[in-house]
Amino acid sequence: MKKLSKKVLILITIINFFGMIFEGSAGRYDSRAIVTNVSEQKDRLRLIKEKGEITVTSPQNDVSYFYIDPSMKKIEGTEADIITEIGSRLGISKIETRNSPFVNLLDKLNTDDSIDIASGGIFITTEREKIVAFTQPIYKATEAVVVPTFSNINFKSDLKNAVVGVEKGTIYEGMGERWKNDKIIKDIVIFENTNELLDSIYKRKIDAGLVDSVIVKYFLLKNKNIPLRILKDYTPELSGNIAIALKKNDKKLLNAFNEKIKEMKLDGTIYAILVENGLDKNNMIYN
Repeated sequence: MKKLSKKVLILITIINFFGMIFEGSAGRYDSRAIVTNVSEQKDRLRLIKEKGEITVTSPQNDVSYFYIDPSMKKIEGTEADIITEIGSRLGISKIETRNSPFVNLLDKLNTDDSIDIASGGIFITTEREKIVAFTQPIYKATEAVVVPTFSNINFKSDLKNAVVGVEKGTIYEGMGERWKNDKIIKDIVIFENTNELLDSIYKRKIDAGLVDSVIVKYFLLKNKNIPLRILKDYTPELSGNIAIALKKNDKKLLNAFNEKIKEMKLDGTIYAILVENGLDKNNMIYN
């Protein structure tokens, strides 16, 4: 009996010893799992509030949407004003900007984790909705045909011998190609940004440009002496809703942005921002 009891005692001691090791290991692994889960659950809205800033990628050469005023050293533009106000209502006072050509905008948003949102005249389209999430529309826009002030082009039919500029990656690039194929225009020239396009019209390197009406209205508002004009006797073919783009998984941030956008529509803030930037009630979306 004594020998049996001793063996049993030894066995119990061994079991307890290994039990303590496994329990300790399990505790450590569980602890790491908990920390990992907490990290995974930390959403982008919370991260933005912790760092105290929203990081935006935008084509800053396209003056009117989102650009840095070189004289004032601050961000300006229609969407800059809207996003700044959204940030303020979320308790975030700083907007950090990352410049990107329009054609690379959504790819930059999706591949750079340090970027929170993309902005810059982004039309909501079915193809784009497959790769990013959009806020509810913040305003609407159409194309405009821009010509030199003293151009002989006054109607769409006058464009048949014209070389027309478009910005790369925009919906107007496809529209320009279609016009060329349909013999509505003579040819198209593709530019990296709208500023280069407008400068080429001004210098008469090209005859006209297909440009977002939002950009042109703002540009002419800020540069009243520039000899350019919008073709008045022209009915736009494209009309689209513009929104802010977010990564697909950032649902809490999307909900927070949508809540503030709705507030700003109801209290008239978005309309006031649009008017300050050369737009009007025709650009407003009320729901």
